[in-house]
This record gives sequence, structure tokens and C-alpha cells, in this order.
Amino acid sequence: MNFNEKLINLRKSKGLSQEELGAELKVSRQTISKWESCQSYPDFQRLVLLSDYFGLTLDELVKDIDVEEVRDKNINSEKLNSIYNDVNTAKSIFKWYLIIGGSIAAIVILIIAYFCINAIFRW
Repeated sequence: MNFNEKLINLRKSKGLSQEELGAELKVSRQTISKWESCQSYPDFQRLVLLSDYFGLTLDELVKDIDVEEVRDKNINSEKLNSIYNDVNTAKSIFKWYLIIGGSIAAIVILIIAYFCINAIFRW
């Protein structure tokens, strides 16, 4: 049995909704949903809390988990983190281009205004 199936069975055996279990573990309902749908896995601290909550040892809780599946998910997470980092870097660069471009535009406007004002007062 995979971890997600085990978690679903444990939660349902206690008659809990995802929201109720999330409240017990101080995580969102969406986090429980992601664990149950294999989109993510709990960190070690949450595994300990889950094992305590359901009265299981860590071994009983995680036994028979496909470790390769967890590793594959982590690799995908690393790729996603890399993409997010690249996007954040691009946003930062774009922000600086806007700041520099805006500063240059402001200076040009001030110079034009200066010459226009001088031209008006010379009349």
C-alpha cells in the first residue's frame, strides 16, 4: 500500500475530513489533499506528528512506501524550484530595467522642462 492510500484509510478510519486532519497537524486542507493525491509528501516533522496522531510507529506509517516514487517527486520539485528561481531572477532584472528606464525618462523630462521654462522667460 502506498503512503497516500495508507493516509486516506487512516483518516477515514477516524472519521476525519481532510480539513479536520489538517487542523490537527496545523496544515491546510490543501496540504492533506496533496499528500493523499501523491502531489507531495509530508516532511519528517509532519510524519512524526502523523504517526503520533494515529498511534503508529514511523516504521508502520511509512512501511511499504515506494522510495523511488518519492525521489522522483523530489526531482520534479527541484526542477520546479529551478524554474521559479529563473522566473524570479528575470523579474528582478526586469524591475531594474524599469527603474533605470524610468529614471532616464524622468531626467530627460526635467531637461526638456528646464529648456522650455528658460525659453518662455527669455521672451
